[in-house]
Amino acid sequence: MKARTVLGTAIGTVGAAVVGNRLLTKRAGDLENPLPGIERTYRWRGIETTYTVAGDPQDPEVLLCHGIYTGASSHEFEPIFERLAEDYRVIAVDLPGFGRSERPPLVYSPTLYAEFLRDFTVAVTDEPIVVASSLAGSFAVDAADETEFEHLVLICPIEETAAERPWLRTLLRSPVVGTTLFNVLATKPAIRHFYSRDGYYDAGRLDEKELDYAWDSAHQPGARYAPASFASGTLDPAFDLTAALAALETPTTLVWGRDAELVPLRTGRNLAEAADLELVVVDYSTLLPHAEHPETFLEYLTAELLHADAGIDES
Repeated sequence: MKARTVLGTAIGTVGAAVVGNRLLTKRAGDLENPLPGIERTYRWRGIETTYTVAGDPQDPEVLLCHGIYTGASSHEFEPIFERLAEDYRVIAVDLPGFGRSERPPLVYSPTLYAEFLRDFTVAVTDEPIVVASSLAGSFAVDAADETEFEHLVLICPIEETAAERPWLRTLLRSPVVGTTLFNVLATKPAIRHFYSRDGYYDAGRLDEKELDYAWDSAHQPGARYAPASFASGTLDPAFDLTAALAALETPTTLVWGRDAELVPLRTGRNLAEAADLELVVVDYSTLLPHAEHPETFLEYLTAELLHADAGIDES
């Protein structure tokens, strides 16, 4: 009887987890395009990826690449997208495994994302200015080696997130336990904690719509696969970021939130000094200065980073 009780409890627990996971996915519903523009798709190695385009086709191109975290998507650039489209042809892509792009059960890797950026750039753009956030900045540096980028703007590029733990990736990819564990990590309080701790200097600036969208994005079918690689440290680049930046021929600018803790400002200063790069520091911001202070970011981007005639204040 005791064994039957234990077995029955286990089956009941698994059943409850399955039902709970399905209810969360149903509650999230379809993910709407968060950006004002024309939505298009690009099929890459059998994966349907989505991107949004706005602005005059005759204007210089800007490719926006969002960071990697739970609930990540091109929505990260919503505060600057429309304004940027006044002077540029703007292309904001949802990377494979995120946003409105497909999320197949692949083992996502930094090489996969670098190759995607190379192929996407050739197929969709023509020598764009690339603005890449956090870990996507490292993917863009890798891709720039064999791709014609006009300029790289890297927002707090990340080289190392954590020690590699492949077992955690395997666990998060598992059907029932992995989905349940990921849903615990992707609750609204957990997502809010990320934004409050690492995304925003002033959590009061966090728009509830941004939080809601991130939650919806984190509960789409297959949403756990790419973050599983991120959480396990297996999306970290396999190259030395400083050496790669120093070897780049593409003009590159670093943008840093002065109060970033996950990748502190001293990391940005060290990268800039070692690779002889320009560094722009945005006050009262952490990893998402473009979202928290869009006007300031756009001022730097348009007046200093892209036209680069004026000096950069590195104070």
